[in-house]
Amino acid sequence: MDYQSFFVDAINALHSEKRYRVFADLERIVGRFPHAIWRSERGAREITVWCSNDYLGMGHHADVVRAMAETAQGLGTGAGGTRNISGNSHPIVELEAELADLHGKEAGLVFSSGFVSNDAAISTIAKLLPDCLILSDELNHASMIEGIRRSGAQKRIFRHNDLEHLEELLKEAAPGRAKLIVFESVYSMDGDIAPIAGICDLAEKYGAMTYIDEVHAVGMYGPRGGGMAERDGVMHRIDVIEGTLAKAFGTFGGYITASRAVVDAVRSYAPGFIFTTALPPAICAATTASIRHLKASQVERDLQQKHAQLTKSVLIHAGLPVMPSETHIVPLFVGNPDLCKRASDMLLEEHGIYIQPINYPTVPRGTERLRITPTPCHDEALIYGLRDALIDVWHRLWLPLGRTAPANVGRMVAGGSRFEVFPPAGG
Repeated sequence: MDYQSFFVDAINALHSEKRYRVFADLERIVGRFPHAIWRSERGAREITVWCSNDYLGMGHHADVVRAMAETAQGLGTGAGGTRNISGNSHPIVELEAELADLHGKEAGLVFSSGFVSNDAAISTIAKLLPDCLILSDELNHASMIEGIRRSGAQKRIFRHNDLEHLEELLKEAAPGRAKLIVFESVYSMDGDIAPIAGICDLAEKYGAMTYIDEVHAVGMYGPRGGGMAERDGVMHRIDVIEGTLAKAFGTFGGYITASRAVVDAVRSYAPGFIFTTALPPAICAATTASIRHLKASQVERDLQQKHAQLTKSVLIHAGLPVMPSETHIVPLFVGNPDLCKRASDMLLEEHGIYIQPINYPTVPRGTERLRITPTPCHDEALIYGLRDALIDVWHRLWLPLGRTAPANVGRMVAGGSRFEVFPPAGG
């Protein structure tokens, strides 16, 4: 049997569907974010990154870099083992306490990534709850979908941010049955926000637990960077708050915060936590420095929001199809995978602007887009330069200008459920 042919055919299928992913070879430059070095067959050149998840530039902050370097010098590079076998460093204990404080919870637990934290926590919590029913927003991230699948629990999918539909499903469940509502605060591809308080109202009314993914909101919103739940004053009403260390905090890893009992149960039962090496002490120390800074400083959040709003305004005024977004995420609608990739390539190769194309399965087919993430470091000159480059590319690819981007394109999924249609994808 020619085993290799199966893999070649699988890759060729991605090429034919115009959704084969190419990774840009980048070198970030400390102190010069969002500028980076891009290496290609033509050599090395400086470019501007417009799609980074380092939302506040904290991956380059002097205090964060210093904390990482000093800790690595003192404690070495790796953790040396799992949390249970020699890997439970003092910096990771401090980090978990800092995260618990950030969200007003009794305890925190750190994982190797945001994907793993969702996968491990959701699957473990649902397994430990007797006859658990999971109610999941239809646009939840692939990591949450995977956790739901691995839990083996019954699932019901509610229409995106639709409180009426969620209540219908809750009413159908037996009153005494364990229920877990799983949702995100900021949906990263559309930039819209969940009705968190309304979901909490329904959870309390029908006796359900709540699990919120704040990955694209922690560090970014709330007076101390606790996320949308902090901004809306409802953190205390959420049972489990999950987040990442790899976006606004600028480092690496994921986490959950919850009651001491919930965290201890996940710590004790989740294979994704138990059987993996702990985060290196240097990563933990750098993250703690970043969280502490953002708890006290509003400067980065204010400037980031200012630049995000200016970017939206400038691009909309130029007639570019900016999709409606309530947050710092600026999605630019293309609607065709080939044109989306070509636009991205032209921006990078001819204008020195890097924006990764977002195609299926990260978003539904027909809703392909460029996902722009302005930061505090993208000044007005860069914003207007982005506008000019996009107009040039739009004209040359015969993409329409002067049209409003379709609303609610995130709902344009066959069958009405990302859960049922999408294989696991990154975001």
